[in-house]
Amino acid sequence: MTALGRTITSLAVLGLASAAYAGEAAKPAAPAAPPAQAAPATTPQAPGAATAAKPSAGDGGWVQEVAPANGTTGISLDEKQTELVKTVSGYFADLKGMKGNFVQTGADKKKLKGKFFVKRPGKFRFDYALPSRQIIVSDGEYLAIQDLDLNNEDRVALDQTPFRLLLRKDVDLLRDARIIEVQQADDLIVLGLQDKSPDTPGKIKLFLATKPALELKEWVTSDAQGLDTRLEVSDVVKTDEIDANLFKIQQLGAKPGTPQ
Repeated sequence: MTALGRTITSLAVLGLASAAYAGEAAKPAAPAAPPAQAAPATTPQAPGAATAAKPSAGDGGWVQEVAPANGTTGISLDEKQTELVKTVSGYFADLKGMKGNFVQTGADKKKLKGKFFVKRPGKFRFDYALPSRQIIVSDGEYLAIQDLDLNNEDRVALDQTPFRLLLRKDVDLLRDARIIEVQQADDLIVLGLQDKSPDTPGKIKLFLATKPALELKEWVTSDAQGLDTRLEVSDVVKTDEIDANLFKIQQLGAKPGTPQ
């Protein structure tokens, strides 16, 4: 993967895409099919699964129709869906910190692995395993994408990514997010959202398991170019005992400590 390609991959996992990178980003990706009219499903669909017919009141799952891809408003939530969004908001509001492993699948279907660390409010870090030698780290205000091989760094404000919705001090998705998809089944919640702020591009779709307890399992970010990046997490441990130094944006060339 080229240096530019690695930068695009890192931007994509954050739901970002620069117009300067758009041409290069599109090269490895399969041509996007025209957006189909979304049909509601009886239960949240696994990645790549076909969409089924809308459930009746007696079905085990329920779903609201997905908002148009280029729409400016979210879907209208009924009482049950509103409570579901509040549940997901509460999950992130109560989250002090977490760490675990991840597998990232880009629009070109290439996979990258690594470790992640999160500490609210606003701090997170992705350490990519070899051969990528990349680090994405947020100190709560700025987010740095560092390539240790090339000694290169890109920075954006955290507020320019959809993650600000989930990691801010006072998480309130009903207040701050445009809800574009809500699905629920016995053991899975799917919530698609976009920041209401026009200055924050990208969309994010969250997948949370509900059994044995509510837990984030994966998310898919869609950037302004329409490219999707999936990130699945595993071995997740909730903890607020994470070294604060991990979230400091190190000067390139310095030797950071090895995350544990």
